Amino acid sequence: MTLCLSGVDQIHANGQAALQDLNLKIAPGERVAIIGPSGAGKTTLLRLLATGLKPSAGQLRLLDTDPWALSGRARQRLRARIGLIHQAPPLPPRQRVVTAVLAGRLGRQSLARSLLSLIYPLDRHGAREALGRLDLADKLFERCDQLSGGQLQRVGIARVLYQAPELILADEPVSAMDPVLADHTLGVLNREAARRGITLLASLHAVELALAHFPRVIGLRAGRVLFDCPSSDLGQAELAALYANEQLVDGALEIASGTARPVNLPRC
Repeated sequence: MTLCLSGVDQIHANGQAALQDLNLKIAPGERVAIIGPSGAGKTTLLRLLATGLKPSAGQLRLLDTDPWALSGRARQRLRARIGLIHQAPPLPPRQRVVTAVLAGRLGRQSLARSLLSLIYPLDRHGAREALGRLDLADKLFERCDQLSGGQLQRVGIARVLYQAPELILADEPVSAMDPVLADHTLGVLNREAARRGITLLASLHAVELALAHFPRVIGLRAGRVLFDCPSSDLGQAELAALYANEQLVDGALEIASGTARPVNLPRC
């Protein structure tokens, strides 16, 4: 099992519960979208799965191991097997795109090769190939601060594809793209994950993109799983309960305040 959470809670330092009693299993190669209103806990869940946070309670198994039972060095090796796609990729502005993409494998190479690659790109062909999948091959030697927000997000995706991880965690990976480009980019990411057998878990604001590209959808509200089922089984009632009192025009869902209330939906 790639991911297994049993009774997981995450409590912030101020005592606020970000995640409550999460029970999830995600098998190798699954592609899963997480949706829900702002503040539902989507980013917190991804940080937890990336071992950026330690669960306040419950059990987490990640790639068949308990990350918090490992030594610091062993946990670093585990993290090298996970690809992270950020809403705003942490790319140094003066760094060249080729170097940013090749940095995807720094944690899996020797220190000497990693340092050399920062000075002189050793696998320009591999970087160009990864960028080409996102229609950015012509940006290989440009600086990151010369790119738009959407282009930077695609560079971040290309870096993770070059990394070739076992698990990809993506936090709003297409938020800076227009709808057409976002749809195309998620299609590329899903096809590559399926082709390589990579487990993909992505949080998305746009409901229609989650339904179009991911076979399984998890709905989070107030830190709890409201539903977890095939995207083909989701109906307006489930989405209305998830986004009660919210308006998501770009997510093809408009719910007037007070017209729907959260309910405890059964697991699909």
